[in-house]
Amino acid sequence: VILTPDEIQLILNKKGLRKRILMPDGVDLLPLNDRIKKILQIIKDKPVKSYEMICFIMYDIESNKVRNEVAKFLIRKGAIRIQKSVYLIRENTENIMKIYNSLKQIQECYENNDSIIISPVEVSSLRSMKLIGKQIDLKVIIDKPNTLFF
Repeated sequence: VILTPDEIQLILNKKGLRKRILMPDGVDLLPLNDRIKKILQIIKDKPVKSYEMICFIMYDIESNKVRNEVAKFLIRKGAIRIQKSVYLIRENTENIMKIYNSLKQIQECYENNDSIIISPVEVSSLRSMKLIGKQIDLKVIIDKPNTLFF
């Protein structure tokens, strides 16, 4: 059974485990540790298949209405919001192209100076990612330590 983010949030709220952080566009932004766990889940859960891609999707959109719709669209497509305008998605190449085409159509619908970037990223690049700000030992998270008991 796959739960929607709202169902997961409802369960966590009932258990008192986490409160929502709502962005101005009304979309949840998980706490940093939860975002990192989701990123690592994309990286570690299963090997990237030849027909899959891991991509960052980033945007600079002036219109609040368009920006809100794009944010909701990306979340519906399975992207994980890691910052206000930065998402990470693991999807097959065909679906990445569908997302690209949809975003391109949205961008072409109105006069703007907006930009949307979809950047494929290798797992090795994610492993070498550096974090500035809250100190988190990425090596421990990305490469789970092995313990041998005798």
